[in-house]
Amino acid sequence: MPDGFVVPNPAPLATSDGGASLQVAVAGALARLGDPVVAVRSSASDEDGVAASAAGQYETVIGVRGTAEVCHAIASCRMSAGAARVGDYRRRTSSGNPHGAAGMAVLVQRVVEAEVSGVMFTPQRPGEPTRIEASWGLGLSVVGGIVTPDAYEAAADGTIDCLVGSKLARIDLAHGLSGVVGSAVAAQQQTARTLDDGVVAALAGLGGQIAGTLGGPQDVEWAVADGKLWILQARPITAELPARRVPGPSGPAGVLTGTPGSHGTAAATARIVRGPSAFATVRRGDILVCPYTDPAWTPLFTVAAGVVTETGGALSHAAIVAREYGIPAVLGVAHATSLIGNGAQIAVDGTAGTIAFL
Repeated sequence: MPDGFVVPNPAPLATSDGGASLQVAVAGALARLGDPVVAVRSSASDEDGVAASAAGQYETVIGVRGTAEVCHAIASCRMSAGAARVGDYRRRTSSGNPHGAAGMAVLVQRVVEAEVSGVMFTPQRPGEPTRIEASWGLGLSVVGGIVTPDAYEAAADGTIDCLVGSKLARIDLAHGLSGVVGSAVAAQQQTARTLDDGVVAALAGLGGQIAGTLGGPQDVEWAVADGKLWILQARPITAELPARRVPGPSGPAGVLTGTPGSHGTAAATARIVRGPSAFATVRRGDILVCPYTDPAWTPLFTVAAGVVTETGGALSHAAIVAREYGIPAVLGVAHATSLIGNGAQIAVDGTAGTIAFL
């Protein structure tokens, strides 16, 4: 795991000195780490529970350096506890007080400048495979659903299966600047496997150790840098994951297929949303059809009857939240916003990963 330190719930440093005590403490901790580029991650008291993960709901700031930037990022994490989307999430999942977290600690952790990264779900039941999704660069592209990642299954008998995704973009540290930057993935890498069988097997083995240590199935974020595996985060899996759809012969005419993301079915009006300016067009009971969903989009899940995205995998934050909300989701449906007309009547099956026109 990357080195780091925890800034506790504000009470110990909530003095009348205008935050000077926090700055001194952070400066000392950063100096002990060698003043690296860091990630500043939320750790709210009602986050990462066994029933509600709050996946992506609180703020995480990647790629900051120095006391001033880190203190600003800590403030951003703490302020995110009051965001409207967090209140919506708490009300929907009954994860806690809808008006604010009981406490917000913050983790400051050295950034792993990953060549490949992603998410792993350890088996939820005996005999099930370990599920891994991976893409190039930092894991923000996988958890944020902006790419359709490679999907791996590692069975208990050592068999490994891979479905290569369309990895069109990547996110990396912005060298010389704060934060991260997105870029296009080279054509030959878009269709190349991100992980060989040896790394997949090693990840699955680590996943088993983590699940055993923490006492249950785990949702694990990981990275690979210079041939070394790093574990960035682990939290309980909160809802049952649909089985992966194995590509086969084309389905019936008028049926689109994608990655099963969240169990259930819904038949309703499709509402095409390509950006935040169209959020107000979504009516209760509509099926949200969009390019991808980041945390700013998840309040729409409280009114939508189902979700269809053009990119993303079953282990992304959007899919996790859809499962916790109990609404069907089908992900990675290429060109969905063009193939499905705004206002069309469609039926979504999140277990099978299909969209039918009615």
